[in-house]
Amino acid sequence: MDTHVYVRWFRDSTPYISAHRRKTFVVLLGADAIAQANLTNIVHDLALLQTLGVRLVVVHGCREQLDAELAGSTFVSGRRVTDDASMAHITAVNGQIRSQIEALFSMGLPATPMHNTDITVVSGNFVTARPIGVIDGVDHLFTGKVRKVRTGQLAAVLEHGAVALLSPMGYSPSGQVFNLAAAELAAEVAIALHADKLIAFDVLSHLVDSAGRRRSGVDPGEVDALVDDPTFNANTAAHLRALGRAVRSGVGRGHLISYLDDGALLAELFTAPGVGTQVSEELRGMVRRARASDVAAIVEVIRPMEESGALVRRPRDRLEAEIDHFFVAEVDGIVVGTCALYPHGTAAELACVAVKESFQNQAGLRVGTHLVEAAESAAQTLGLQRLFVLTTQAPHWFERLGYLPAGVDALPTEKQKFYNLQRKSKVLIKTLENA
Repeated sequence: MDTHVYVRWFRDSTPYISAHRRKTFVVLLGADAIAQANLTNIVHDLALLQTLGVRLVVVHGCREQLDAELAGSTFVSGRRVTDDASMAHITAVNGQIRSQIEALFSMGLPATPMHNTDITVVSGNFVTARPIGVIDGVDHLFTGKVRKVRTGQLAAVLEHGAVALLSPMGYSPSGQVFNLAAAELAAEVAIALHADKLIAFDVLSHLVDSAGRRRSGVDPGEVDALVDDPTFNANTAAHLRALGRAVRSGVGRGHLISYLDDGALLAELFTAPGVGTQVSEELRGMVRRARASDVAAIVEVIRPMEESGALVRRPRDRLEAEIDHFFVAEVDGIVVGTCALYPHGTAAELACVAVKESFQNQAGLRVGTHLVEAAESAAQTLGLQRLFVLTTQAPHWFERLGYLPAGVDALPTEKQKFYNLQRKSKVLIKTLENA
């Protein structure tokens, strides 16, 4: 790797290292992921997360392995009917997979100065389960659902720096063992722990839109519309349902990434564009009013556009004085965009619209659009009638948001006096709905 590229990558990843420290991530390694040669690399990347201070809960699946052991199983609505004889095979297979993953974690971080790092993995009866009962006239016997997650015990394990490893099994107060669906278990654990992320490894690298472009972000409502897509296999549909349910129930973000792509986990978590698809309720709520503590971040966002001439330079002391006019967009706690709103009588100027280059043109996130919509909403609250924009390089983008070309004489009188004839900025105006 070129030195300058490496230095830039490392600098860009630093905010994410800080943002993820002490956060709780639940990771779903389905049976299909367990069967891949890339599993070793995935576990090593998880070990790296743990050494960086991430609190990790790993939930593994075993369905494909069980299919080989229990070829004559009965399925109803996608669920295996688990009889007493099957449970012996299920506990054995889960034990084998758990040992396999524990062994990989025991390797530490091979081929690095941290190869001797000791990573403790703890498994146990953290999940209380109940039978799901009779469905479509069929008694599912020892197939179960989560009744309760013992969050206090799990939190204690994480607090002591260990990785919690959960098999898809639950236990009743009477000592009965139940067979659980791994994706459902991962979602319930993430919800119970108020986890910051649920990460699902899938055969897909990401979701795509109708034009085949990567969708870097979707909300749970969109997930609901996607899970019935017949082009998705059963595992992908289960993963999406789990992500949607978790996020809707308060988990910060869900991530769908590929178990086939080496390094996908690190690329998704430590680079601005990511490589997978994240599920979040916060896509529209990513914008907030700026605070004085955001000035340094705003400077970093707008600096490239000032250097290119797209924005007029704003000294830091001016930004500090005008911070109450600014909005910022956050992704994973990092400021990735900004804009400002300056009232002029019954109109207002929408100014300084800027988004980090790595977050531009990401289908699903639409950072710039959310910034503009937040500013428009604030203008409507103030009872303003129009918004105007002065731009040299983005008139077509603003037109797509409903702004119409206008002449300089359409600007407020005060603004006309300060119009820079040398920049020859395009003027665009939008009439607000409440007008």
